[in-house]
Amino acid sequence: MKRAGMTLGRLMEISGAYWQSFAVHAAVKLDIFTIIGKEILDDQEIAKRIKGNVRGVVTLLNALAAIGLLDKSDDKFANTRLSAEYLCRGLPQYMGHIIMHHMHLVDSWRRLDQAVIKGKPTRTRSSLRGEAEREAFLMGMFNIAMGQAPDAVKEIDLSGRKHLLDLGGGPGTWAIHFCLANPGLRATVFDLSSTRPFAENTILKFGLTDRIEFKEGDYLKDEIKEQYDVAWLSQILHGEGPELCRRMIRKAVSVLEPGGLIFVHEFILNNDMAGPLHSALFSLNMLTGTRSGRSYSEEQIMDMLRDAGATDLRRLPFRSKNDSGIVAGTIP
Repeated sequence: MKRAGMTLGRLMEISGAYWQSFAVHAAVKLDIFTIIGKEILDDQEIAKRIKGNVRGVVTLLNALAAIGLLDKSDDKFANTRLSAEYLCRGLPQYMGHIIMHHMHLVDSWRRLDQAVIKGKPTRTRSSLRGEAEREAFLMGMFNIAMGQAPDAVKEIDLSGRKHLLDLGGGPGTWAIHFCLANPGLRATVFDLSSTRPFAENTILKFGLTDRIEFKEGDYLKDEIKEQYDVAWLSQILHGEGPELCRRMIRKAVSVLEPGGLIFVHEFILNNDMAGPLHSALFSLNMLTGTRSGRSYSEEQIMDMLRDAGATDLRRLPFRSKNDSGIVAGTIP
């Protein structure tokens, strides 16, 4: 499919885009936005607070102002409205976790050419192995889902439904929003033991411990007990190849009651696989980090659901800002 609009200038902008990315990564890692907070500080004071070299700090601050994340006046710096809202640690909408996750992926992306030639991941160790990396990933997913879930749940009618399975639900963000939107619903988050502290802490903050439980398990290997009338699979298919994805979907369908609903939320590719951009790039991210993970097209996801016995397959109107979408099916 032919794409219009590429120019030499745009090509150079894309090639050097990591300059801006790295500046943002460094600023978040050094907590510069949090340190500034609601104050207006000169470069010397900021350098003092982060215990940094004045030349280095000033150069970074000027770049952040050029990017549009700091306001500069008379050699003093202040947060912009966006950085004050999203990049100051401790605020509910803080996006620093996902930015740190992006930073942790840099090394594997740097060797993308090797992944393409060998067809194998270049990530030499799991990006979730260390505590800091695990926190960045899980809380980054939480922050993104917090921005998506309120709009997404409006597209999904769960009236009369009693028990939702959030398969691979991580910190439980989606289960929380489904329960908030449906007072008669309870939910089970099924995920690895390492995610339990994050999930239980988040569920507690929303006051839903009486309606949402966490069950430890590996959704690829372990049996799922109980019966449910809704299954929610959000951003777990892309970590695996087609056969394991089919196994996951079959497992979810097997614990659904007749008339149950299954929803797959993913970065969905067009059926020609050549877009949208974020979904196509995310598939490269899976190439660098997994043995067989990838983004899937709407047609591929529907085929998996159909093979598992789901009917009434449909794409919901919801589209997130990063090209994620939802495919739904019903169990006869």
